[in-house]
Amino acid sequence: MTPPRTRPPFTADERTQLLGWFEMQRAIIHFKCEGLSEEDAHRSVLPASPLMTMAGIVSHLRWTEQTWFEVLFLGRPADGPQFVEEPEDADMMVDGIPLARLLEEYEQQCAVSDEIIAAHPLDEVGKHPDFGSAAASLRWMLIHMVEETARHAGHMDAIREILDGGKGYY
Repeated sequence: MTPPRTRPPFTADERTQLLGWFEMQRAIIHFKCEGLSEEDAHRSVLPASPLMTMAGIVSHLRWTEQTWFEVLFLGRPADGPQFVEEPEDADMMVDGIPLARLLEEYEQQCAVSDEIIAAHPLDEVGKHPDFGSAAASLRWMLIHMVEETARHAGHMDAIREILDGGKGYY
């Protein structure tokens, strides 16, 4: 089931607004995948970016959440496809993995990220000693993830229209 796409309140505290925009962008990712065939979910339509498929983007966002909140912020070990040097963009290599599974893994990762975000103040900085980006505050990471998710939601919007003409703002 696609999460609701609801904008945050016009007047609310900073955390509520940041999380509200983040949740809406995450929900758009699910919305853009609704009714998509497996073939289309894995179809490459951008010649210069063959791994940027609908399924590839979902996988990328799952691993990006893990990187920023678990690895960089909490300092957990840097594991997963985004930390391998070759092949480039390994987190988008998802041939043979059903879109439903990728969406479920993304949803599970979002839940882990939400727990981390809820348990820490926005001013707290990351802890991983091996990555300079860990020096960012949770606030910075959260704003970055809103931007990252929204940017890829835009990619998905264009890809979906190329695939089957599907359109919709949110």
